[in-house]
Amino acid sequence: MIKKLAGCIREYWLVSLLAPITVIGEVVLEVIIPKLMADLIDFGINAGDMSYIWLTGAKLVTACLFSLLCGALAGAFAAKAAAGFAKNLRKDMFYNVQSFSFSNIDKFSTSSLVTRLTTDVSNVQNAYMMIVRTAFRSPAMIVFCMISAFRINKTISLMYLLAIPILAIAFLVIFSNAHPIFEKVFKTYDKLNNIVGENLHGIRVVKTFVREEHEDKKFKDISGEIYKLFMKAERIIIFNMPVMQLVIYASMICLSWLSAKFIVASGNNPEVGLTTGQLTSLYSYLMQMLISLMMLSMIFMMIVISKASAERICEVLDEKSDLTNGDDPITEVKDGSVKFEGVSFSYNGSDKYCLSDIDLDIRSGEVIGVIGGTGSSKSSFVQLIPRLYDATKGRVLVGGADVRDYDLETLRDNVAMVLQKNVLFSGTIKDNLRWGDPNATDEEIKRVCKLACADEFIEKFPDKYDTYIEQGGTNVSGGQKQRLCIARALLKKPKILILDDSTSAVDTKTDSLIRKAFAEEIPDTTKFIIAQRISSVEDADKIIVLDGGKLNGFGTHEELLKTNAIYREVYESQVKGGGDDE
Repeated sequence: MIKKLAGCIREYWLVSLLAPITVIGEVVLEVIIPKLMADLIDFGINAGDMSYIWLTGAKLVTACLFSLLCGALAGAFAAKAAAGFAKNLRKDMFYNVQSFSFSNIDKFSTSSLVTRLTTDVSNVQNAYMMIVRTAFRSPAMIVFCMISAFRINKTISLMYLLAIPILAIAFLVIFSNAHPIFEKVFKTYDKLNNIVGENLHGIRVVKTFVREEHEDKKFKDISGEIYKLFMKAERIIIFNMPVMQLVIYASMICLSWLSAKFIVASGNNPEVGLTTGQLTSLYSYLMQMLISLMMLSMIFMMIVISKASAERICEVLDEKSDLTNGDDPITEVKDGSVKFEGVSFSYNGSDKYCLSDIDLDIRSGEVIGVIGGTGSSKSSFVQLIPRLYDATKGRVLVGGADVRDYDLETLRDNVAMVLQKNVLFSGTIKDNLRWGDPNATDEEIKRVCKLACADEFIEKFPDKYDTYIEQGGTNVSGGQKQRLCIARALLKKPKILILDDSTSAVDTKTDSLIRKAFAEEIPDTTKFIIAQRISSVEDADKIIVLDGGKLNGFGTHEELLKTNAIYREVYESQVKGGGDDE
């Protein structure tokens, strides 16, 4: 995990190195200062030597100023290193998520990924800043202070060695008990983000059904759960400070008692025992060491919190797409023909297949309707064509080649898909449409909008094609959103076009016009139309009937009316119920 995270330092390695170097310089100067103060007292003030006092005083001021400079530089270097590390970490996570296949994405909830990219990265960033600065400062301070203290008086300094194992044991106990709780905290954060995102996304539904109190209770419950977990962790962590204070005050008492005996015995003679200046230095070294130990305890607490976050971040970084290019991928799709050979498919390697034994042969340029009840795996069926998922058994061929042999970008550039859930992004209509082709001209944009019957409402907007679309397309209707998404897909000039129930929100007249435009303008493009309305697919060259993930029928509208009971039942129910006259 450490090796994985360290790879995100990259161009910030120099400031990451300069931070501890300047910290050590600061520590050395801070350790020298008590020695200079001891000499000032013993050889300057006690001896009444003014020239020595002025010289040593000047050395003290110089040491303090350089110590301050080193401290400021260390802080600046550490802040830049930590911020850069966090930037690279977020970038690597986000880029890796972009490479995920649908099956990879299914392993993480949206709220969980948001938490990992924000809260978890911030925790690791704070821990890294403390590591490159304080984690070097505290051990260096302890070592240098220990050396200086032993040079003054070995017997008294042995007392310092007793404090370290006591604190180490206390830290270990606190760490091992607090870490599992913080793991639960961040998983609960995922749930909190999910509730907030779901509420904001569906705020209109919440208000329509007057469910504000219900949503408030959901938020209060999950927020209360986070509070309880944090309180439970804090009850463990708060023992850190009492243990530290106990060790500090016990060490000060022992130092005072032992030093008093040495001073009395020596008569303030440094050659025999201990002087007043040396006692002052020992007090300074003691406080510096114990403060450093306290800082180390804070680092350990931060590591306790960040370890859980680091593990969650590495889960995202370690996740690799299960859809990759082969050694010599095909970079050209010859035509839009599609063939399924004994295809079965299940999600996440489950033994339960949602598609079973599909055999189909579709020629390039054909219009294929797909009909089936809810849960018949219509969407799963078409998602195998652009290789959003891989078939569990059998193979899918596009343009005469197995989809697994294609370069992924090449394959998906030639397969345009309008998903069941239409998504528009914040930006102008032109910005959204150019997702299909970033270099599309205004004329090309207007042409595909006419094909998708979107031009009729776009022209009514004051800003026309420069009209701003809010996030998620909240300022356009469902039918308008569907037509914009169809236009966006057409800009790709695909060899295969898949419409996954993407005309459900438009009226039958507009649906008919869109299908007519497809037949006239893109006759060589193979078109898959998933629909609930028979009228949307009855003119198709062939119609696929799916039932429970199995191929129940395949033929023209007339053939299926004669031979397929499911198709005939759907047709009759819609005709008698007026389902096609909405």
